[in-house]
Amino acid sequence: MKDLKIEQKRSLSRLEAADQLAALAAALRQGEDAELELEPWKLSLRIPADLRGEIELEVGDGEIELEIEFKWSTAPAAPTTKRTATRRSATKRTAAKKS
Repeated sequence: MKDLKIEQKRSLSRLEAADQLAALAAALRQGEDAELELEPWKLSLRIPADLRGEIELEVGDGEIELEIEFKWSTAPAAPTTKRTATRRSATKRTAAKKS
């Protein structure tokens, strides 16, 4: 079962679609919360620095469907300690020397 699902289907002009995508792109670029207008609500999402993306295109039955999907974990990211970062660097240097 999903914790929460919000879905909205409505007709948009190209300009309205572009405005929604531009607002999302600006929030992603600036590292801010993304705010999406879902009349009559405004949805605010905190999006982490790393996420997974998928673009899907389907053509058939006289229609074209383009889906742009982003996914990320709701679990808090594990903090990277200096010791862990140093160990990773040493491992990379060792692997590079062996090559």
